[in-house]
Amino acid sequence: MPPVTGNYGAVLSNITRAKAPQLLNIRRHLAIVGPMIQTLKILALLGAILLAGPAHAACYADYKAKRDNPLRLHYGVIQLSGQCSARAAANEIARRIAGEGWTLLNVLSVFDDAGLQERRQSAGSFYLRY
Repeated sequence: MPPVTGNYGAVLSNITRAKAPQLLNIRRHLAIVGPMIQTLKILALLGAILLAGPAHAACYADYKAKRDNPLRLHYGVIQLSGQCSARAAANEIARRIAGEGWTLLNVLSVFDDAGLQERRQSAGSFYLRY
């Protein structure tokens, strides 16, 4: 091919040396956005772990209940299936023991596996009955 002469040569050399438009040159932007994407992935993973919570730790409550005519009282320990709080425990225990005519007097405490065995003997036949 013969060499290009005149003004056309200058135009062609400028075209071949021209840089790509900034919209197509994404390397510089990836250097900025890449670490942000990595950070977002890590935050999303941590958020999912926090929302999932622990691997469902067991929750128990000890309570006192009564039955009228004749008056009978009992102390019991129950495993909770809902929230692990005294207020939620009161609603759950009252509903579960009412089937046998018992009325909840109060929830003494809410605890995990660590406090379970020390209450076994005191609860007697009402240990994890309901």
